[in-house]
Amino acid sequence: MCSENIELKELKMEKEYFLKTNKYNSDELNNFHDEIFKRLFQFVLTEYTKTYGDPPCPFVWFVTGSAGRKEQGIFSDQDHGIIYERNNLTYNRYFIKFGIFLSDALNEIGYPYCEGNVMSSNSVWCKSLDEWKQQLHQWMEKENWESIRFLQIFYDSRQIFGDQAYVQELRNYIHQYCALHPSLLNRFMNNVMRIKKGVGIFGQFFVERTGSYKGSIHIKHTMYLPYVNSIRLLTIKERMQQSSTKERMHALRESKRYDEWLKPYEHSFNRILDYRIILFKEAKTYEDVHYLNISQLTKEQRQEIKGLMRDGIKLYHQVQRIIEKGC
Repeated sequence: MCSENIELKELKMEKEYFLKTNKYNSDELNNFHDEIFKRLFQFVLTEYTKTYGDPPCPFVWFVTGSAGRKEQGIFSDQDHGIIYERNNLTYNRYFIKFGIFLSDALNEIGYPYCEGNVMSSNSVWCKSLDEWKQQLHQWMEKENWESIRFLQIFYDSRQIFGDQAYVQELRNYIHQYCALHPSLLNRFMNNVMRIKKGVGIFGQFFVERTGSYKGSIHIKHTMYLPYVNSIRLLTIKERMQQSSTKERMHALRESKRYDEWLKPYEHSFNRILDYRIILFKEAKTYEDVHYLNISQLTKEQRQEIKGLMRDGIKLYHQVQRIIEKGC
């Protein structure tokens, strides 16, 4: 236990040092997060197998959410799961316990537990391949908000350790169901159709009126998610395997249908990722990076951010029309 704590403390210190002292863009930051994940995973696996033995079958550990999309900011909570090859009660116990070790270690080095419990320590997110297919099928059959939200979360999954083919097979399982049940795509769309506007028709910011973030805009809901959700919808429609919004845009633009009109949105999204780094260097908590006090902005930044917000809403409405037309 002593050696374990020392190793985790060193990882935590290295993470904190990088975030405070280095200059980096979004890609460099996410590559750093990936490196930390991989090193932590290897350490936890080594320690775990000393007591519980080697993994009983092939498996993949994946991240999802902003980590799956390679869009993590300076602060990020946990979103991850496990897919293992065969359904077996003993295997399930092995991997659930391993998931608990992973979640605890991530929390210890500064990645807080997921409030929604999207973690390998939760049996919902730690299953055999066949059980995962059953789970996805249930979510696709159930016509409620939570089931679609879970499907969207899984759809953004990306392998960190193990065979990426497991993740791809399950994403294809969603594609196949969509092909047979086109209404599922509309349910995806309806789930994200409520956009929290950050700017009004007269150019005024819609800021928080009360609380500790009074005078701030919720940058995640008003500027970032409209792009993420819109591009994910198109990706599901086109049955693509990419998990990051940037990669999805690039893949979509290879089609003449999307190339020209997506080009300016690709630029806008890259600017949003830049702002998430530039404006939140001094943030102290995970919640801080979701709010932006407009008093911190220059006149030029205010104008650009308003434009980015408007573009996000415009993109969503264009995607909405494509989905509704079914073409």
